[in-house]
Amino acid sequence: MLSPAAAAAAAVRAAAGSPRSLRRAHARLIKEGLAQHPPAPALLVSAYAKSRLLPDTRLLFDETPRRDLHLYSSLLAAVSHSESPELVLPLLRRMLSADALRPDHFVLASIASATARLRSLCLGKQLHGHFVASPYSSDDVVKSSLIDMYCKCGVPDDARKVFDSIVAKNSVMWTALISGYVLNGRSDEALELFRSMPGRTLFAWTALISGFVRSGESVSAVKLFVDMRRDGVSIDDAFVLSSAIGGAADLAAHVLGRQLHSLTMRLGFSSSMIVGNAVVDMYSKCSDIHSAREVFEEITGRDIISWTTMLVGEAQHGRAEEAFSLYDRMVLAGVKPNEVTFVGLIYACSHAGLVQKGRQLFDSMKGEYGINPRLQHYTCYLDLLSRSGHLAEAEELITTMPYVPDEATWASLLSACKKYNNAEMSIRVADNLLELRPKYPSTYVLLSNVYAVNGKWDSVDTVRKLMADMEIRKEPGYSWIEVGREFRLFHAGEVPIDLREEILGFLEELVSEMRQRGYVPDTSSVMHDLEEHEKEHHLCLHSERLAVAFGILRSPLGSVIRVVKNLRVCNDCHTVMKFISEIFQRKIIVRDASRFHHFEGGKCSCSEFW
Repeated sequence: MLSPAAAAAAAVRAAAGSPRSLRRAHARLIKEGLAQHPPAPALLVSAYAKSRLLPDTRLLFDETPRRDLHLYSSLLAAVSHSESPELVLPLLRRMLSADALRPDHFVLASIASATARLRSLCLGKQLHGHFVASPYSSDDVVKSSLIDMYCKCGVPDDARKVFDSIVAKNSVMWTALISGYVLNGRSDEALELFRSMPGRTLFAWTALISGFVRSGESVSAVKLFVDMRRDGVSIDDAFVLSSAIGGAADLAAHVLGRQLHSLTMRLGFSSSMIVGNAVVDMYSKCSDIHSAREVFEEITGRDIISWTTMLVGEAQHGRAEEAFSLYDRMVLAGVKPNEVTFVGLIYACSHAGLVQKGRQLFDSMKGEYGINPRLQHYTCYLDLLSRSGHLAEAEELITTMPYVPDEATWASLLSACKKYNNAEMSIRVADNLLELRPKYPSTYVLLSNVYAVNGKWDSVDTVRKLMADMEIRKEPGYSWIEVGREFRLFHAGEVPIDLREEILGFLEELVSEMRQRGYVPDTSSVMHDLEEHEKEHHLCLHSERLAVAFGILRSPLGSVIRVVKNLRVCNDCHTVMKFISEIFQRKIIVRDASRFHHFEGGKCSCSEFW
């Protein structure tokens, strides 16, 4: 038979994670006069923290008359994993001064975790020095936290020194250092360490695969996942699957993505929300928005990530009405939109020219939901105004918003000024952009074009000199396509030898057919000093055109052609894609650096608003 105190303590432990149950258990402790008897205060602090009720946790802590090390340890652990890890510092000062307590190994581990999240190397080194001089200097849990801290602060070599000082290394320590190497762009060392790890766990595989995906090395991530399957590692956690699916999404590898989706169903993870969200994102990025929607509708208990992932996907595919309808459903379901939701909504307005709708949404962020717009929201809103020709309003916004405009913001406005032939504003905006000393090649190309069109040759020379001084080169265009099990990458101006005769013959016949239907090449995007016929030939060798030609020649009749391009599609290629979709009665989806274009029956989903 449990005593009343033990029974109440057990109720508190059981209620952790459920605010309603926890408050009932807390009320019971108060009623029975046990709320201030050890270990109740520490148990309550820990339980409130696990229930993500940090204000209640702090209030309870402040009301406790005798604060011991156990109580501080519970609160510091909660704060270190909260959205406000910086609150660890005043708590630590209070512990040292007001309550004259010295940190133990549990407290030191929590401070190290908070320091890692704050990316404060200075604080981390002070903590490490204190740890070495403390009675707990051999504690491996603290050392594991220090490894994570040094990695996240960008000094993996210091993390390795701590790692090497540990005699009996467990899988958590190995995984922390492996993940840290990947995080700091040292993939080869991460792989070498991983291969030397005894008894590689699913956790270690997951850390390495997810780390490669986060660092943009998705090809390596997918290969590692295949290796893991060959090693017969049992998958009893959904995160490694969501990471592998994320790799397929980044590669826009539709066939691979479908295979991974099938695998998740075979392994019994169909009901996993984290997997479902990853699959929705994957299909959206692989230009299969209809499959994305089917998976989304099958997810039970959708969270804000589920709704926002689908909404952003609809927006990127130019399906503004579907995005707005989804938003209405989300709000009716009682799900509160977040910052990313509004990025997707305003983006949808921007690519559909819905200025008034965009204004309403932008205003509702703060007015209805208390979300302060960030620079990304202002950039999307400015892009909406610019694309729609509201240049004066856009310029006023960029000069009055509470953020310093960055390169992307000025470039968006400058591109619109160029589109609408506003010479005076173009020069003014270009000068502001040039002062930033941009880092992207596309920005310099835009600046050079704007200055050249307006006869500002001194400024053109300045731009070219800056590019030379900073060793900036225009990014070469490339596109890739999957046809069955074949994956092909095409670079602008380069036709693979094994396909040269076939593709060039196809393109020659295509141009002839298009001319009969009224096609006139738009060579304005060709900046080289060439004869007109040479410019037209240059256009024919744009990478997306080569990829689509390959798709038409090699894929089954009636199948959808999906192409991914690293740059924005040019005006001429956009026109050509519409002709091809009509001539061959094929649906063509091109994902470029800006959005998705669905070409079908001679029309594009962007309705020429891109």
